[in-house]
Amino acid sequence: MALVVETPADLLGHEGEDLGTSSWHEVSQPEVDAFARATHDEQWIHVDAERAAAGPFGTTVVHGFMTLALVVPLTAELLRVERSSLVLNYGLDRVRFPAPLPVGSRLRLSGTLASAAEVAGGVQVVLSLLGEREGGERPVLAADVVLRHLA
Repeated sequence: MALVVETPADLLGHEGEDLGTSSWHEVSQPEVDAFARATHDEQWIHVDAERAAAGPFGTTVVHGFMTLALVVPLTAELLRVERSSLVLNYGLDRVRFPAPLPVGSRLRLSGTLASAAEVAGGVQVVLSLLGEREGGERPVLAADVVLRHLA
């Protein structure tokens, strides 16, 4: 149930609209290892399966910032502006990681369009997103993501 609009201006007036739920994305250890290398965050809890098995979560877990980075492809399933020249990540108003995301888990997003306002050259939106782990009791991500859709 994604929101699909023609132009950035068409986002105005959709505040509070449910954006539905993305497809599932399984997070693999090779993905986590690549993220760890790219960000220079190779803490054992993310990349050392043997040591992590004896750690607090019993397995390796996905970096919080990697979970946040997965917002980009999954959000593309929730909101599409057909005739937008550019979408800019303008920032974050709030980010929390209420529960760990074990490697090998499947993640999906759901969200609402919290606000939409005109800005120079387009429309700024705030998406209130929740990341869910399949079979998990609590969200693995709660974030208010600010995007600018330019005409």
